[in-house]
Amino acid sequence: MEAYLLDWLNLLLRWLHLIAGVAWIGASFYFVMLDSSLQKPARKQDEERGVSGELWAVHGGGVYQSQKFLLGPLGEPLAEKLHWSKWEAYTTWLSGMGLLIVVYWFGAKTYLIDSQVMVLSPTAAIAISAAVIVGGWVVYDGLCRALRGRDSLLAAIIFALVCLTAWGLFQLLSARGAYLHVGAMMGSIMAANVFFHIIPGQKRVVAQMRAGETPDAEPGIVGKQRSVHNTYFTLPVLFIMISNHYPMTYSHANGWLVLIFIMLAGVLIRQFFVLRHSGNASPALPAVAVVLLLSMVWYLSPKKIDGADGEQVSAQQVTEIVNARCVACHANQPTQPGFAEAPLGLVLETPEQIAQNAERIATTVQSRYMPIGNLTSMTDQERAVIATWYAQQQ
Repeated sequence: MEAYLLDWLNLLLRWLHLIAGVAWIGASFYFVMLDSSLQKPARKQDEERGVSGELWAVHGGGVYQSQKFLLGPLGEPLAEKLHWSKWEAYTTWLSGMGLLIVVYWFGAKTYLIDSQVMVLSPTAAIAISAAVIVGGWVVYDGLCRALRGRDSLLAAIIFALVCLTAWGLFQLLSARGAYLHVGAMMGSIMAANVFFHIIPGQKRVVAQMRAGETPDAEPGIVGKQRSVHNTYFTLPVLFIMISNHYPMTYSHANGWLVLIFIMLAGVLIRQFFVLRHSGNASPALPAVAVVLLLSMVWYLSPKKIDGADGEQVSAQQVTEIVNARCVACHANQPTQPGFAEAPLGLVLETPEQIAQNAERIATTVQSRYMPIGNLTSMTDQERAVIATWYAQQQ
């Protein structure tokens, strides 16, 4: 019953996380587009009111006019009712942390620890998880403060920090857990930027506007810097959110390097769209991104196994391996703690069920995606036997 309820909690948190994430990133993308597309006000009186730029747009059967006031409207009060873009960020982070706790902390033995990488207790693995999330923000925020005004150097160091984190986590946690925690660190940095800098800075500026004072430029400079960082984090974080469905990426021996290449492709694609809004886009950016992604397609391509090589593998040999290493989870009534039902409804209790799912079994076993966290200690020799058996069926 506990595993069943945790499955429901997982589902509802994941759904909330997705909805809030769409709202947050959608708003972020919109305001980046808006800020990059602003034109000089067409009317002199708007410029005199303090409008620094405007955008006319058509959507949903209507025409919209968006105007930006750098220092608020001049000679008139600021509207009392303001929309604050913050709850999307907070809800995304809170739901994401809830999901991380339910899946990766409660299920640390299954999803966070891989004994073939490092033997850890659940407590130690959870401590590493929390340290990466908190420590990532502390280091990042310190770098932003120390390298104020040196944006290119700061960007390079932040990229190096993410790369180092990815490599380090692959030496400590399961590959799937490592990927997830790179994304959790980056997502936490994004949310913390909103909570600690962007929103407080905006509140300070609004208070100064209402008091009739000239707003301090400092909060705007800091907020702009952090918003830019958040923009370039979005596509890498979105990839990591879906990566657990694609073990071919993180299960590779150099999965951390694969992650870096894919994230870099995401940054280049995002840069293309940011520049496109202002009419300065270069086709070289998506071209390089495509080259990076295609290089990963080639790099990750599975090794072809010649079924004619070696001894003939019998169905009985494979059945014995599956019974020993897979059926604890993939059964009508799983015996592995934490599983209320067979993952993805895949039951492998009979030779017929194994034969029907031969390709699926061989692919996930060869990629090391299964068993999850290698809970049942499947050996490399057993993986080779299953791969050879499937090749001999072709």
